[in-house]
Amino acid sequence: MNFAGWGFIEELSSMLRQETVFEELWDAVCRSDFGGFLSDMRGVMQNPVFHGEGDVYTHTKMVCRALTEEEEFSGFSLWEQTELFVAALLHDIGKIRTTVLEDGKWTSPHHANVGSRMARTFLWQECGLCGLAEKIRFRETVCGLVRSHMKPSRLIERQDPFPLIRGIAALGEMAEDFTWQKLCILSDADMQGRIADDVPECRENTALGRILAEEAGCLYGSFPYSSSFTRYAYLCGRNVMPDQPLYNDTWGEIVMMAGLPGTGKDTWIAKNLPDLPMISLDEIRKETGISPTGDQGKVIQEARERAKTFLRRKQPFVWNATNLSKDIRQKQVRLFEQYKASVRIVYLETEEKTRIERNRSRKAAVPEAVTDRMLAKTEPPMLEEACTVEWLSV
Repeated sequence: MNFAGWGFIEELSSMLRQETVFEELWDAVCRSDFGGFLSDMRGVMQNPVFHGEGDVYTHTKMVCRALTEEEEFSGFSLWEQTELFVAALLHDIGKIRTTVLEDGKWTSPHHANVGSRMARTFLWQECGLCGLAEKIRFRETVCGLVRSHMKPSRLIERQDPFPLIRGIAALGEMAEDFTWQKLCILSDADMQGRIADDVPECRENTALGRILAEEAGCLYGSFPYSSSFTRYAYLCGRNVMPDQPLYNDTWGEIVMMAGLPGTGKDTWIAKNLPDLPMISLDEIRKETGISPTGDQGKVIQEARERAKTFLRRKQPFVWNATNLSKDIRQKQVRLFEQYKASVRIVYLETEEKTRIERNRSRKAAVPEAVTDRMLAKTEPPMLEEACTVEWLSV
């Protein structure tokens, strides 16, 4: 069999429904587009104290087998089983890029975060998981599971784990299939996929993590905050009660756009916010003659000066740029909030074929090689970034 893209995701779901023998399932996965990652995992070594089974490939296969043998796994819908299985396949792909030998020991710093970004790029480009709401939900559920797969077993180390639990659980409001229940199941399978003396203790810690998530009101979904303003304040680390309404002292809303070139941000603004003034980085580039691949420092500085003018007047406006990473977005959000404005982030996404066609039709098209690098850095905005966050399919 030769699977590709979304078709393989559907075929994988079919094989799970038929309860295919694991070795047959694994062989099919190895022949699919996922096989490239699995091949790259061969020979990527791990600390034998914690991974006596050997390389990342062997560990990943053991994790996937353990997952499919979990009784709780069979209780999910086929769609959710497929999400969990893909997350298990990709949970350690970050080790391919991050594994190094330090002081005679193999280590993979930040592999979960790196792996989450690698998973997003792969699922977006190779599997076509972009643009449509159900595909975004699938992809970001998988990416969230990859990013946080080690968290359940480490909650015991925290004096107050509830803020972290609720912060991670908030992804479920954006990608509704993501839950702490699934995260704990993946984490437990991850422990079972190791040969090490600490496996029983780590599995106990993961079981405790599940109990803590339930106590935090987040095992099966996001915490029921009293308001979006309260939720944002809590997720930002303010000392507030998440179930008590917090007075909103902002004067108005700044709309920040986010999305790759060609996702239709200008069109969406013209249709939905025609009366708001707009600060467009593309327009400033045209005015200054600076290309999208040139030095953006002057462009950003000019945009921020224009924003300050609106903010002093307490004038709502639209900040129109790609804004693809959390770090970039937060620099502007902090500026807006210094003037007591509320921020609404609107993230747009379209199917890849449509996005490429739109980008190519622009007078100042962004080279696809540049767009590929932008995609590799893309992080859809999360609820801890602004009072209101929307993911829209266009």
